[in-house]
Amino acid sequence: MYSFMGGGLFCAWVGTILLVVATATDHWMQYRLSGSFAHQGLWRYCLGNKCYLQSESVAYWNATRAFMILSSLCATSGIIMGILAFAQQPTFTRLSRPFSTGIMFFASAIFVLLALAIYTGVTVGFFGRRFGDWRFSWSYILGWVALLMTFFAGIFYMCAYRMNECRRQSTPR
Repeated sequence: MYSFMGGGLFCAWVGTILLVVATATDHWMQYRLSGSFAHQGLWRYCLGNKCYLQSESVAYWNATRAFMILSSLCATSGIIMGILAFAQQPTFTRLSRPFSTGIMFFASAIFVLLALAIYTGVTVGFFGRRFGDWRFSWSYILGWVALLMTFFAGIFYMCAYRMNECRRQSTPR
């Protein structure tokens, strides 16, 4: 059980760090504009060496930002719950700590999946027609890797929960 929780905690740390970096950086997409390279993130866009805040309130940026922030918050609270899952004292009799932690990481994975799906759909539809020379960049890719890491953290904690439940049911009362 503890090896599953340790693996889950490792995936959780890596996934949360990647989520925060992906959300905060300005390299979700790169394109060529007026002969110079440009890149943009969720908060700023950069032309050449000069960066500007995204002042427009575009719905898909706001939705992507909100889901990425919710995902980061779920992953952070999942890490805290995951650390507490190593303690032996049960705080709730009906709700297991590894189970709750797994649910938090699955929620984080769902939020980041929603953010990336919204961003991908609108970006391909809008920028695919507007710019011929564009591509997704490393911040966007970090978001997909973070999705996998938070999902696997949830899997590890669910396996730890299942192992603990099997052990608890096999012991005589």
